[in-house]
This record gives sequence, structure tokens and C-alpha cells, in this order.
Amino acid sequence: MSAPAPHYDAVIIGAGMSGLAAAVRLGMYGRRVLVLERHNAPGGLNSFYARGQRKYDVGLHALTNWVPEGVKGAPLVKLMRQLRIRREELDLCPQLGSRVAMAGRNLRLNNCFDDLLADVAQEFPKSVDRFRELDAWIAGLDEAALEAHGGSARALLDERLGDPLLRDMLLLPTCFYGSALEDDIEVSQFAVMWRSLFREGFARPFIGVRQVIRLLIDRCREHGVERRMKCGVKRMEVRAGRVAALQLDDGTEVTAGAVYSSAGAVETLRLRSDALPQVGAESVGRLGYAETIATYAPAAFAGFGWQDTIVFFCDAERFSYRSPKGLVDPSSGVICIPNNYQYGGGRALDEGWLRVTALANHDSWCALPESEYLARKQEWCGRLNRVARAHLPAVADTTHDAALTSTDVFTPRTVRKFTGHLNGAIYGSTVKRRDGRTDLENLFLIGTDQGFLGVTGAMLSGISMANLHGLKA
Repeated sequence: MSAPAPHYDAVIIGAGMSGLAAAVRLGMYGRRVLVLERHNAPGGLNSFYARGQRKYDVGLHALTNWVPEGVKGAPLVKLMRQLRIRREELDLCPQLGSRVAMAGRNLRLNNCFDDLLADVAQEFPKSVDRFRELDAWIAGLDEAALEAHGGSARALLDERLGDPLLRDMLLLPTCFYGSALEDDIEVSQFAVMWRSLFREGFARPFIGVRQVIRLLIDRCREHGVERRMKCGVKRMEVRAGRVAALQLDDGTEVTAGAVYSSAGAVETLRLRSDALPQVGAESVGRLGYAETIATYAPAAFAGFGWQDTIVFFCDAERFSYRSPKGLVDPSSGVICIPNNYQYGGGRALDEGWLRVTALANHDSWCALPESEYLARKQEWCGRLNRVARAHLPAVADTTHDAALTSTDVFTPRTVRKFTGHLNGAIYGSTVKRRDGRTDLENLFLIGTDQGFLGVTGAMLSGISMANLHGLKA
């Protein structure tokens, strides 16, 4: 007679930020927890990989919601308290300064809302009072509420500001850092982004995303959380309105009192034994990104004079946030220079870094034969690099090329391969479930499709769902 399947209080699908945070929170209270991850590296959408001696961050441009020490009630403070993480353990270094650039105008995003307000007053004097009123209205929303305030942020901005350019300059960073909807962002998501990008700000651990992942894994070990890497969930057996068992990639089976999935709403649905293969197709997100990474010899890079931390740019007359018809849409995107944080203590990154993110078409990238795929990656690496440099102090091509030490590119095809997100959609489904519930009484969503945004939001998603469904139940 075979032994019964191992039973856990909670099984967590995915070792990303939300999954690890949920595991820590449940483990702190003595729950027996298993984390399952199909790939060999934790972090999910915010992970890292190595090429030789060089480690590349994936996803993390900045940890948003940064606030100075002593600020009470901020999301970052709540996160640290819930996971019992000391501020110094995160080693957060605030940015030098970021901006939104469009139509020859700039709005500063430099961890100081008054500077943003001053720029709105200078660039859009007829709209500044309405901007203040909008800020006050958003402050009255509970952006973390599980009953989300729905609706179109684009329509909200048109109604309350009445200036299409200002509307687009506010949508540009909030969409790129959090929207699964084409040409829009849902109002409650916009409110989250307003606080995390405009009211609070950007910081980065000196070693990047690895610092956060290490902390979460260390906390998992401290609280006896079991992790299985290279072992995903193949199928969830559904009986009597519950997940009765999980069949794993290695052929084994486990059972759980509760299952928390960070795989995505549709992706999780398609794991169920009672689901048809293409169920949920209408809710699959379409928005994928390509990102290029270039590194430079440090001495030469220092002479480039690139002082921005992050630049959200749009070179078109109107901001379009849609899956492009071609491989990449270079008309808008995000430029990130990880060197430009206040690292302190004489610390500096070993090389210069330039990361450029733009909208990309999943189906077009996946349709390419392998040789052409590699060639197009190299082509777009150069093209996006040149687009970004047009928004930075000019550096001659010969000087730039002589300083270049490495390049790399990832596409929606890469994202799908390593995260399982359908369409390589960074922000997942177009439908979010803020309370994390599904129609199965013991299956809950965490992460991207629960609806909290960014690295901080992802961890808070795992924490809040663990609290609601695992510790209060």
C-alpha cells in the first residue's frame, strides 16, 4: 500500500516576491508551508541571472514606495513590520532623480511631491489647481482596499484635468509600471501608482533585487518553509469545490489546506482538472515588453554625464500603450540607469548600466525562427539604445561603442519561458481579484493578478492574502 501524499497547511505556487512573502508570513505563525517553483531561480518577474561574472537584474528598476526613515503608515513600513525586516537589511538607497519626458516638457519624479507639483505649475499653469484637487481626491481613496474603486483612469484624468498632454504624462509612468489594460489603467491601480511613484518614490538595494530575494529566502529558512525548485504544479485535482490534491512536475502528489497561486489568474485556472484547455482566453493580458541591457567601462561611463535614475519618455504626439503591430514600439518606454542611486559609503557599481524597456508583441517574437529571433534581438538592442541616448546628454557613437562591455536583451518570449505568463504579459490578466478569492474555497490568487503593484506591492499581496485567508480563517 502506497504512503499517503504529504500534507501541508499551505502550498504556494511560485517563488516570486508575493509567494515568498506569503510563505514567510504563514511560516511565522507555525503553518507548514511548501513553495513550488518550476524554474531554478527565485524572484519570478523580479529575478536575476548570471552571464559569466556579471549578474543582470530582471524586472526591478526600482523598489517603489520609498519613504524616509520615521514615516509612519507607508506600504514599505507595513511590509517591513509584517515580515520583521529591519530597514538596514534592505539596504535601500534613494534615487538621484527621475522624470517624465514628453513633447519637450519634463516632470520630476525625485521622491519629492512638491517638486512634481512645481513642475506641473510651470508646465501646465492652467491645470495646477485641478492637479491639486485630483491629488486630494486620490488621497481620500484607500488604494489597498479589497473592494477596489473601478473605472478608467484615462477618463478620470480627462474629466478632472482637461489637458491631454498632462493626462498622457501622468499615464506614461503609471501604465508602464503597472497596467495590464491597453491605453488605460484602472482607477484603483492608478491610485496605487500615484502614491508609489508620485507621493513616495524610488530606491534600490546596492546589489539590486538579490538583496530582497536573499532576505525572503533567509526568512523562509528561519520559519521552516520548505522550497522545491525546478518543480512546478502540473495539475490541480478539483473535487467538491476544493483543490483536493496537486500533481507536481516530478510525478509526486501533495495535498494542502490552502493553495496560494502567483502563477496568474488564467494560468492558475488552466491547471485545474475541471477546466477546459483554453478557458479564460478573453482575460489574458496582451502587454509584453522588450528590455535591452548595456554595460560600460566605469571610467568612460562616468564621463557620459548621464545623471537621471529613470526616464519615462514618449516621442509621439500622444501616448499609446498598446501591443504593437511590429516587434517593438520604440515611441515610448522607460530608461533606467542603476548607477544613479545614492549608494553612500563610497560604494559604486562596478560598471555603468543602461536598461531600456519598450512595448513588444509576444506573437511576433514567438513566430520568428531561432536564427532570425537572435538577429532581431541584436537589432533592437542597438535601436532601443539609440532611442534612449536621445533623451540623455549626447555621447558620440565612437565614444559610446568603445566603452561598451556587454549587451543583452529579453523579449515577451523570454518572459513566457521563465515565468509562464501567457503572452509574456508582464502585468498579467486584464481582470484583477483584490480579495484573492476564486470559486474554490481553498484556492487563492496572490501577486500580479491579485492586483497590488510593484515589488513592494507584490510582497504586500502575499502578506495580505496570507493574513486574510490563512491567519484570520
